[in-house]
Amino acid sequence: MSETVDRLTRVANLPPDCADVGGELRAALGDDLALLALFVSPAADFAAVCAAASEALPEVAVIACTTAGEIDRGYVEGRIVAVGLPKAHFRAATVVFPDLGALDAARQVRELILARKATMRAGPDFHHEFAFLMVDGITMREDALMRMVAQGLGPVPLFGGSAGDGQQFHRCLVAHNGRVMTNAAVLAFLRTDCPIKVFSFDHLEPGDKRMVVTEADRDGRIVRRINDEPAAREYARILGKDPDQLSTFTFAAHPLVVRVGGQYYVRSIQRVTEDGDLVFYSAIDEGVVLTLAQTRDIAETLEQDLQAIAKMGDLDRVLICDCVLRRQEAEQTQASRTMSDSFRRHDVVGFSTYGEQYGATHVNMTMTGVAFFHPQQPARR
Repeated sequence: MSETVDRLTRVANLPPDCADVGGELRAALGDDLALLALFVSPAADFAAVCAAASEALPEVAVIACTTAGEIDRGYVEGRIVAVGLPKAHFRAATVVFPDLGALDAARQVRELILARKATMRAGPDFHHEFAFLMVDGITMREDALMRMVAQGLGPVPLFGGSAGDGQQFHRCLVAHNGRVMTNAAVLAFLRTDCPIKVFSFDHLEPGDKRMVVTEADRDGRIVRRINDEPAAREYARILGKDPDQLSTFTFAAHPLVVRVGGQYYVRSIQRVTEDGDLVFYSAIDEGVVLTLAQTRDIAETLEQDLQAIAKMGDLDRVLICDCVLRRQEAEQTQASRTMSDSFRRHDVVGFSTYGEQYGATHVNMTMTGVAFFHPQQPARR
């Protein structure tokens, strides 16, 4: 189904075994795009999908990543979700970080600055801008990347997501113009004549139970001891749970937050090791004070947040990066259908992530994104 009429943004949803990805994308989205973003299920042949898209749309900047689930006006699985931003309303410039283990700050910050200037020159009459990031979700290098990216962002609001691999946590992929990469990231600067709102939402409130990380492997995001006790056992004791029964649902239902600069940021647990250590999704270190958070109703909070966005203007669509832990919580609490209804009402698309980026920070258990609004039409004389 074509979305080339009366939309600021365009979306296509293809099966993972689509025989003509390039042709379907051209038919659904048109070829007058500044940027094409692909959110690709691990069930698809990622390299083939990216190659086909780039060959069919050679003048378009194409960025892509694998997912932990897709979102197209509702939670979907095993799909290729494509978002096209047409040249009539957008200008784009991309920056590739091909090796997150060997970041060259001087060179890559310069590339960021030049890319932003390129969009300013290409769209001098477009007065709104944002940056969108895709990054390999199992490298554990998002925090280092964000520290560097912050130096080249200037005042540009950024959001992004860490690529996923379903529930496997084995191999995440990103791509730029058909080039498939691991341990890499790609950032797109967008300039537009559409009013926008970059945001980050969650459904958490800090509680009154605290714990201190007393032994950790910072590089591996591993906590070995909490309150000078084995980490998993102490976390379970504070929850009143059996340490042998800790699961991804436990971590989603009982998240931890850390206070930085007066704000709380989530530090989600990914898994328990055989040794009883806790592996986190984002940066963690010795001496950090963790607070056990309380969760509000995830579906009710989502609808309230999206309603607040919708009231800001004539909403066209919302593009999001939504933590896979939120998706898991929705499934465990039978809230998936209600949340999908909210996504449908507010025309939300995107993907489920292994982590999110907002501003200069790598976070978890959040939904980050950008809302696009129709420009106000000038009054007729």
